[in-house]
Amino acid sequence: MPSAWEQTGELVALSGGSAGARGACTTCHGLDGGGDGELSPRLAGLDAGYIARQLEFFSAGYRRHPQMVWIADQLDWPARQKVAFYYGGLTVPEGARTQTLPAAACSAAIARLYHEGDPTRGIESCAACHGDEGAGAGAGNPPLSAQPASYLAEQLRQWRKGERYGDPLDSMTHVSRLLAEQEIDPLAAYAAHLPGSSSYPEPQAACPQTRRPDPRNGA
Repeated sequence: MPSAWEQTGELVALSGGSAGARGACTTCHGLDGGGDGELSPRLAGLDAGYIARQLEFFSAGYRRHPQMVWIADQLDWPARQKVAFYYGGLTVPEGARTQTLPAAACSAAIARLYHEGDPTRGIESCAACHGDEGAGAGAGNPPLSAQPASYLAEQLRQWRKGERYGDPLDSMTHVSRLLAEQEIDPLAAYAAHLPGSSSYPEPQAACPQTRRPDPRNGA
């Protein structure tokens, strides 16, 4: 029989469930599930199936993060599902975006890379899977909007170094290895500050130019 602390996803998040206090999700991801603004991602509002699958990936070795691997190994499948549904049911907190949008993320080239990709290099657009507004496209393609820009950049580097796997057709590995190193940080910041769905908070700062490249003026 599961303990009382494992009866609900909220209790697992607060207590760590069978992982104990050192495995409490709230320690890194916050009481509201908004992340820490740096390398701990927002969980609030993500698809529950996606969250549960990432816990599986940590346990199976597709993702490498010592703390998360240890936590995933301590939680059984019912506990993983419960905590996933708990975070999936939370609204995106207003404080999820805490970083100022850097000037480099406002370039037309970065906007075009996100929305259109770069066919000359074989790079598909980020929007094809994550949406023009960064809200995600389907349960398997998570939202990028209101995620910490530092976290998104770190994940791109992990994909390209072969330290993260699990995406269909290895598309993230492919794209990340075609990006130039100097494109990663501004692209991550651009994606993090997209407006997302109508329920997401507006970005604290926006690029002065229109976000989507306009074919009529070459912006």
